[in-house]
Amino acid sequence: MPESEKVTINMNAVDLGKIDLLVHEGVYGNRTDFIRTAIRAQLEKHSLEVQQSVARHSYGIGVFSYNRADFERYKSKKERIRITIIGILDLANDIPAELADEVVESVQVRGIFQATRAVKDILADRMQ
Repeated sequence: MPESEKVTINMNAVDLGKIDLLVHEGVYGNRTDFIRTAIRAQLEKHSLEVQQSVARHSYGIGVFSYNRADFERYKSKKERIRITIIGILDLANDIPAELADEVVESVQVRGIFQATRAVKDILADRMQ
C-alpha cells in the first residue's frame, strides 16, 4: 500500500519563483520539501479543528484493511458496518461486490480508498 499519494497543484509564477529561490538558497532541498513543510505547518495550525472533527464523527485514523473473511464474519452475525476513516481503507481484492453490498452500510474515507472497481461501484451510493 502506498504511504503517500501524488497531489498536483497549480501556482502562479511569482509564488513558484519564491519557492525556487528558497531552494536555491538551500533553505529547502527541493520544491516538494517546501510544499510538504507548508502543509504540515497548516495541519499543525488546525490540529484542534481536526481533533474535534475526529471526535465528533468517530473517525478511525490510520490504515484499515478488510478481507473476505472479515466481511463473512459480519455477514454471519447479520451485522452491517459503517466505515469512517482518515487515512487508508483497503478492501481486499477477494471481497466480492455482492458481499460488500450486504455488509457495508456506509463508507466515508478522508484519504485513500483502495478496492476493486466492482466493489467501489456497488458502494458508490453509500459514499459520503
